Amino acid sequence: MIDAMIDLSDDPSRIDGDRVHGWLMTSYWTPGIARDRVAKQIAGSHCLGAYHPQHGQVGFARVISDRASFAWIADVWVNEAVRGQGIGRRLVRWFLDHPDYATVRRFALVTADAHGVYAGLGFHAPLKPERYMERLSAEFADLLGARVEPA
Repeated sequence: MIDAMIDLSDDPSRIDGDRVHGWLMTSYWTPGIARDRVAKQIAGSHCLGAYHPQHGQVGFARVISDRASFAWIADVWVNEAVRGQGIGRRLVRWFLDHPDYATVRRFALVTADAHGVYAGLGFHAPLKPERYMERLSAEFADLLGARVEPA
């Protein structure tokens, strides 16, 4: 089992930006994303990598947060060859248990296909969805197939 050999680290110097870019540009949420945009996202987030001694970086996740009341989990990715071993769950759990996020009242994320993974970590649909609002860029609305009226 490969998961036992995985080291999680938030050392920014260990993040393989090219590998992360390759993963994210093939994702359903950022298809074709530019390398410079991924670099900007990495620079503005608390990033975590999952590393295997022989295979290098095999996973990635990041959090955008004030580290006081709110945290947004984004771009959780596990290399396809090692999926199904709990690495993605470990990445998210690392943030949930991190002392810097101990006072965070709300962790949020969006997923199209991993509800069961996140439900096992305590995530659920918004309790008051009528309070949530979002503003999407035209580009992202197109990706989602949503119609957005200009402001």
